Amino acid sequence: MKADLHPEYVESTIRCACGNEIKTRSTKPTMLIGICNECHPFYTGQQKFVDTAGRVDKFQQRMAKTKAAREAADKKRKKKSL
Repeated sequence: MKADLHPEYVESTIRCACGNEIKTRSTKPTMLIGICNECHPFYTGQQKFVDTAGRVDKFQQRMAKTKAAREAADKKRKKKSL
């Protein structure tokens, strides 16, 4: 390896928003993360379905608007052809 080319590899601490700390080695001495294996819903078994009904409602509203726009365009075409 060439001297003074590679970053320094030091012992580092990864800190999660839940308070969990993980010791590892990296080029950064400290890293802050938002979610880890201690608090992630997949690993804890406490999965929540957030805003699922809201997403479905929004999709249905968009489909209704599209359908209304298509019907209006069809009516305009029929009037022009007559």
